[in-house]
Amino acid sequence: MNTLETIEIDVSVELGAAVLPIHHLLRMGRGAVIELDAFENDAMRIYANNTLIAKGEVQVDEGQLNVVVTEKVIKPA
Repeated sequence: MNTLETIEIDVSVELGAAVLPIHHLLRMGRGAVIELDAFENDAMRIYANNTLIAKGEVQVDEGQLNVVVTEKVIKPA
């Protein structure tokens, strides 16, 4: 089990995504809004090393943002 404790993975949580031209991105300033392809009740996507592994939702607990796993994503064999 000690070997597993030394392995690191990159975990990321995606709220949504957007495609826009680079010149729009370069013109954005503070307070700019980027429209995402997700709605407020959509599940967030959770990735480990760029592989989708689960879906979840955001919860706030005493000012701390947390992501709660609501569904595991099973890859077909």
